[in-house]
Amino acid sequence: MSVLLPTRMVERPWGCATLPAPFVAPPGQIIGEVWFEPPAALGALLVKYIFTSEALSVQVHPSDFDAPPGKRGKEECWYVIAAEPEAKLGIGFKAPLSPEAMRQAALDGGIEDLLAWHPAKAGDFFYIPAGTVHAIGPGLSLVEVQQNSDMTYRLYDYGRPRELHLDAGIAVANGLPYPRLLHCSVPSSGAISLVDGPHFRLDRLDGAPDAETVARYEGPLLVIPLDGRAEVAGQPVLAGECALAGRIGDIRFDGRCLIAQPC
Repeated sequence: MSVLLPTRMVERPWGCATLPAPFVAPPGQIIGEVWFEPPAALGALLVKYIFTSEALSVQVHPSDFDAPPGKRGKEECWYVIAAEPEAKLGIGFKAPLSPEAMRQAALDGGIEDLLAWHPAKAGDFFYIPAGTVHAIGPGLSLVEVQQNSDMTYRLYDYGRPRELHLDAGIAVANGLPYPRLLHCSVPSSGAISLVDGPHFRLDRLDGAPDAETVARYEGPLLVIPLDGRAEVAGQPVLAGECALAGRIGDIRFDGRCLIAQPC
């Protein structure tokens, strides 16, 4: 049985007709996301690549507490793998914003200018708590690791003919600036713990993990090679792929890889 997760290419209006290697968009399709189908053993976690030629909608996700009954909330994080020179991420607001002012800005389009736009480059990492109003700008390729949830409330979509969710979104949105401690620039070499709860953990490795990392990762996990490769149960896992391992000891690492698992 293959350890590689099945992939699904998702068309988006802001996606790209030409994707960075090793991905290839089907002819005539604008691909914005490449999803790795979550395995049953790790169904609470979703990994995807995101590619942008235009800005995504201004949006917000509810927490587990604020999500509708029977639904999971959505916290996520972004690891930037490539960025054009002027690429930016809109996260949080420049100044505190009331729910009433946020609603008006969403209606008249001013919300785009009220967001704090953070310059983005390869190696940047951002954690996005539930309730954080955000948007991904054009010219970016990134890996997103998130709670496996479809709970997205669009507040503004640049005039695209898609449904908005103002009532639900404003009700859960945090109108504050983005905390600096949730962003870091990942060193080009070495290992670093990027997330350690409450919903999932995520590490960037550079070769084999140390004993502390091995101790934190008990049970099944995902491995996502970046510019390295891995081997799971004797099967190679290359950049652009994602694989399920029964335990971290089943993985042989070569180069830089992400590993992730739900908490």
